Amino acid sequence: MLESLILDSPLKGKLIPLDEVNDKIFSSGAAGRGAAIKNPDGKIFAPFAGTVEFIASPGVLGLKSFGGVELLIHVGLNTCKLIGDTFQPRVTAGDTFRRGEILMTFDPQEMIRGGFDSTTPVVVTNPENFGDIIFRLGARKIFAQRAEKFFFSTLRGGFEYGRFIAST
Repeated sequence: MLESLILDSPLKGKLIPLDEVNDKIFSSGAAGRGAAIKNPDGKIFAPFAGTVEFIASPGVLGLKSFGGVELLIHVGLNTCKLIGDTFQPRVTAGDTFRRGEILMTFDPQEMIRGGFDSTTPVVVTNPENFGDIIFRLGARKIFAQRAEKFFFSTLRGGFEYGRFIAST
């Protein structure tokens, strides 16, 4: 039996299940299991100690904990089209970091003014290594449970669709 994983949210805002995200890649579970933060405050903190695996199109962080958790933080939806100083990474690929360290700051109001949704998905991209994945933000928790069913797509191969249950 796989162990459950408990992660504190790397952002402050309103914690929501992934199936409420207005992006099929995240809401379907195709990108991994996790949660999202609506109305984020503009700071990403390290939820664990680890390394920065990559920083992609502005606002996308790939992290790996020293314990093997692979985490994708995608600031906003469709924000790869944003230009300017919206995102200010404090780390680069290959850097190590401690839990609680600020990894990136960003301006959610600039995103909204530009017509973008600031909702930020946070997903574990290697969910097959864990049982239930629990994201916490204050007293609120999101349980991204292991799927009991598997859905297959001929275009992408197989992917797991996780059930998302909100708890207050």
